[in-house]
Amino acid sequence: MKLFQLDRRSFLATSALGASSLLAAGPPPPVTNPRATDGDEKFEPEWEKRLTLTVGNKKADLVGNNDKVIQAAVDYVARLGGGTVKILPGTYTLRNAVWLPSRIRIQGSGAESVITKIDSETLELAADSDWYDQEVTVKKGHGFRVGDGVVLRTKNPSNGSTDVIKRTLVARSGNRFKLNDGLRKNVWLSGKPTISSLFPLFTSENTEDVLIENLTFDGNRQNNEHLDGNYAGCIFLQDCNRYTFQNVTTRNYNGDGISFQICHDVVVDHCHSHDNADLGVHPGSGSQRPVIRNSKMVNNTIGLFWCWGVKFGLAEDNLMDGNRNYGISIGHCDTDNVMRNNQVQNSGKVGILFRDDARGQDFWANRNLLEKNKVVDSGGEDGVAIDIHGQTRDTRIVGNEIVETRQPMKRTGIRIAGTAGEVKLDANTIRGFATDVHDQRKG
Repeated sequence: MKLFQLDRRSFLATSALGASSLLAAGPPPPVTNPRATDGDEKFEPEWEKRLTLTVGNKKADLVGNNDKVIQAAVDYVARLGGGTVKILPGTYTLRNAVWLPSRIRIQGSGAESVITKIDSETLELAADSDWYDQEVTVKKGHGFRVGDGVVLRTKNPSNGSTDVIKRTLVARSGNRFKLNDGLRKNVWLSGKPTISSLFPLFTSENTEDVLIENLTFDGNRQNNEHLDGNYAGCIFLQDCNRYTFQNVTTRNYNGDGISFQICHDVVVDHCHSHDNADLGVHPGSGSQRPVIRNSKMVNNTIGLFWCWGVKFGLAEDNLMDGNRNYGISIGHCDTDNVMRNNQVQNSGKVGILFRDDARGQDFWANRNLLEKNKVVDSGGEDGVAIDIHGQTRDTRIVGNEIVETRQPMKRTGIRIAGTAGEVKLDANTIRGFATDVHDQRKG
């Protein structure tokens, strides 16, 4: 007997015929009574209650005041499909970052739930480690423990730059520590490598659908070394989607308050980021559609920093006050963003800066809108409220109130570089300046 066989072409044709038959029958009927079906997450009921765990110093589901107890709670809830971790009032001191899984909500008690970190310690390494190694050797006299989050920094032997490696110590024998992952960099004594107890307080990579609300993060800045916002912050995310921060305070980090890199649809709502060494809120490289609203960025080096290639973002109804350099900074390929109804005041250098970047063909912040903002008292004696550098083009500055209240009146309201493209100024109120608009394109 001859077996019936279909070649690949016949199989695909048959499959296409089946699909076309379904389409010909019209759209499927609406789902009116969704059910949880094994392996299918497209349709589910709106569950009235999901798993909730409490974390606290006492009288909680999980009792403790460190990263381990918070990590245990979020991992447990995530393993069962998602839910809520409630962090009860108290101070929680971390020796490592809390790593966030997908589909979880973390609730605190506002100012009464404080996440902080230990004092940082930095030591030189005592032996070479090659790029394929998964261990380092620390000089004697250290306070590092298994489970600690660390940063390794070393001079790259090929190009002289600094390599930064974030890891966790997972095992120890004497002064040798095993890392949770391989180095993948040469950590040689010739590069004067160091190990530091530095880490973000909350962090994640490649996760989605997380809500963090009513929590206070304190970076213990006065007792910690600096760590750049491309690696850390009170909160640091990498390649994550659909995160929401509500009523969150990030303060006193020796770096950024909130930093996220290549993260999409991140919402920062009614948050307060203040007294950080670097950036208050940092929508990082390639992030699409960030929303920063109803928030305060106060006493940072820069309040709101649009990084590289941030597009279709919205900053609305925020306060940027007393930031040491700029209230808002926007630059490299940051396009199609809207900044509306913000108050930018007491900036150390410039209120709102459009950065120059001539390293590529069109690296400027184009097609952005400034609308109905109030910019007050920017910079020193030669300060500028809104400063447009480079070949920035297709910029609209509409309906803003730009004010200088200090004497003497030597400052500039709006300055436009001679190389800039189209800048539309419409219905702005400018007062108290020596020069309202200095358009260098006109000589």
